Amino acid sequence: MWFFSSPQIIFGEDALDHLEELPGKRAFIVTDAVLDGLGFTARISRHLHAAGMEVQVFAEVEPEPSIQTVLRGVEMINAFQPDWIVGLGGGSSLDAAKGMWALYERPDLEPEEISPVFDLNICKSRMVAIPTTSGTGSEATMYVILSDPEQRRKISVGNRELIPTLALIDPSLSSQLPPRVTADTGLDALTHAIEAYTANFRNDYSDALALKAAELVFGYLPRAYAAGNTDSEAREKMANAATLAGLAFGNSFVGMAHALGHSFGGYFKIPHGRAVALFLPYVMEYTANAGGSRYGEIARYLRLTEGNDEGNDEQSGSQRLIDAVRGLEEQIGQPTSIAGLGISATALEEALEILCTHTLSDSAILAAPRMPAGDELERLFLYAFEGKSIDF
Repeated sequence: MWFFSSPQIIFGEDALDHLEELPGKRAFIVTDAVLDGLGFTARISRHLHAAGMEVQVFAEVEPEPSIQTVLRGVEMINAFQPDWIVGLGGGSSLDAAKGMWALYERPDLEPEEISPVFDLNICKSRMVAIPTTSGTGSEATMYVILSDPEQRRKISVGNRELIPTLALIDPSLSSQLPPRVTADTGLDALTHAIEAYTANFRNDYSDALALKAAELVFGYLPRAYAAGNTDSEAREKMANAATLAGLAFGNSFVGMAHALGHSFGGYFKIPHGRAVALFLPYVMEYTANAGGSRYGEIARYLRLTEGNDEGNDEQSGSQRLIDAVRGLEEQIGQPTSIAGLGISATALEEALEILCTHTLSDSAILAAPRMPAGDELERLFLYAFEGKSIDF
């Protein structure tokens, strides 16, 4: 038995107008200082005021939000007692908002205790997710990724009740994104799509969403990266891709590129999308080497094998998709090796044992179609440092 879950999704340039129809007395906005300074919070607040609500703002979310940040927000929420929690921003703000929502509803829990195996019994409030980036898909999932600075790691928790009540997708909100953030978040969406399609928990519903998301990323991310502030079609399609990929992996799961990326990004403070995208082609090679990866199916859907009779077998199709992923990363200036991030061999060597431990304890690895054995995980990190193709 399987469940398919989704928020109510309202899409379009006037999506934010729906905020004026929300019932309730108080709304609590969770965002970051940059968006607050750019006037995004004031814009959302005007709509909420029009609905007759009192508004309080928490604009302290940092990139890769910490457990401590979530706990500070919960203190304010407990005092304010909102009917709605509004997550505004990229994945960091949306994840922080979901974490605060969970602990507001269940004050008896610690953040790392949030789990899909029991009911949260949410009844105090509802949540609106308003993404301003096109990549994380957090507006459509139950997952919460938080950082633990003391242990230099990330924790991944979730519960189906933490899927936002509403997701308001206004593509114009991402028009001010700098190219580097556009690349990071767009490749995050691609990683979600590919890993959702190949995860052990995949299903027909997630498959369809994952394929369409991948098609949109390959078709529109280069345009959004090059001229996102003027190419409204590219922004619209990337917004769609992000939410579609979120729905896909939210109903199937991700895989080892995320487990490696969480571990690596948490330790070296690398943005989430950049970290998981870096490991994606290496994990794809590693998985394809064992056969049965389904990458060939994605390649055929994307028409990467057309005009090549030999490209229709799984091995050739997989290689074409891997080459396409690397080509896209290079086209938009994304680092394709750990060394390319400016991390030294010594720094990696010193961190290797911790990185492997944290990777193996990450829940995302449970859905990986090929599990590492022996020293294979360590070798994956070392090969990714050198930019070397996986040959095992």
